[in-house]
Amino acid sequence: MRIFFVGFGQAGGKIVDMFIEQDRRHGTHSFRGIVVNTARTDLMGLKHIEMKDRVLIGQTVVKGHGVGTDNAAGAKITNDEIDSIMSAIDRRGTHDIDAFMIVAGLGGGTGSGGSPVLARHLKKIYHEPVYVLGILPAPEEGRLYSYNAARSLATLVKEADNTFLFDNSAWKNEGESIKTAFQRLNDEIVRRFGVLFRAGEGGKAGVGEMVVDSSEIINTLRGGGITTVGYSRSRIGGTDKKKGLLSGIKGTISRKKHGEDEGLLLGEDRTARVISLVRRAVMGRLTMPCDYTSAGRALLLIAGPPAELDRKGIEKAKSWVEQNIAGIEVRGGDYPVKSEYVAAVVVLASVENAPRITELLEGAKLTEEDVEKSKDKKSTMFEEAIEPLFE
Repeated sequence: MRIFFVGFGQAGGKIVDMFIEQDRRHGTHSFRGIVVNTARTDLMGLKHIEMKDRVLIGQTVVKGHGVGTDNAAGAKITNDEIDSIMSAIDRRGTHDIDAFMIVAGLGGGTGSGGSPVLARHLKKIYHEPVYVLGILPAPEEGRLYSYNAARSLATLVKEADNTFLFDNSAWKNEGESIKTAFQRLNDEIVRRFGVLFRAGEGGKAGVGEMVVDSSEIINTLRGGGITTVGYSRSRIGGTDKKKGLLSGIKGTISRKKHGEDEGLLLGEDRTARVISLVRRAVMGRLTMPCDYTSAGRALLLIAGPPAELDRKGIEKAKSWVEQNIAGIEVRGGDYPVKSEYVAAVVVLASVENAPRITELLEGAKLTEEDVEKSKDKKSTMFEEAIEPLFE
């Protein structure tokens, strides 16, 4: 899938920078993107985005120092300078892309404020779907961050074609500070979504038998709402060159004793592995914790060496997912890659039951009461700033 990324704010810029680096390393050339920020230092700290694709906005207002947590200012600046952002997107080229992906931390000012504005403008001009990958702040980052995230998310769900969420609070290790966790969390995001969005574009290991192309992903996401992604992987056993590929795999001794076909035994092992990986991906730690049974649609992707990808396993795994979600649309396929692992990525689209979202919205109501009492009400009320932009 060919994705045009727009990294908004500090978190979004870093993550898009990592997506571009990953794409170059794998040689798929599926990703391109720009980054947008009100803080000059954040733009200068990137490593893989070309300088011409780094867009500084709000210079006359905040002088390159950022808007802090004021997402109302982020929304207004984005709207005032939307032409500069759209021009940067046009210069980078959009003629062969399948979708846009806006990436932003939803707790700060620039990303949470500007993302809904950009989503609205992109949908006015382009026919390609516009998705958002939003990073939810952990509670310890502060009430204002959670407040910003709740208000931004409520608007994004209306404006974007679908909104992927990654919840920092679900991924931070006990006793670990958010600051030290950021790099590890970003790695998790790029690993999961990188595998998903590179599928179907081909690679050094060839094209899969059951290809998951861009249309499969777009159809899975077409219902809108909130989407979460599960991931699991397993190291391939018996890859020691001295002992041979089959070492450590149960069944080789049985084959010698009973004359059973080696391929069938290995095929059974691969089938079980695929089903187990998919179950672990769905029932394990999702990017956005939720009741997976409330998903409206799903897509599963199995990635790994071609010899380890099992069609029977994929079909059985699809049936298991279909039986365990609210919807009946489940798509799936394989993605051959050169790796010592087999991995499963499961997209659970349009989920309805996500306690973390409920918690954010309820917390936002309490915070709003405090905001209304403050002297800076006009500068911090996101809705008051953004609603006129959408009239």
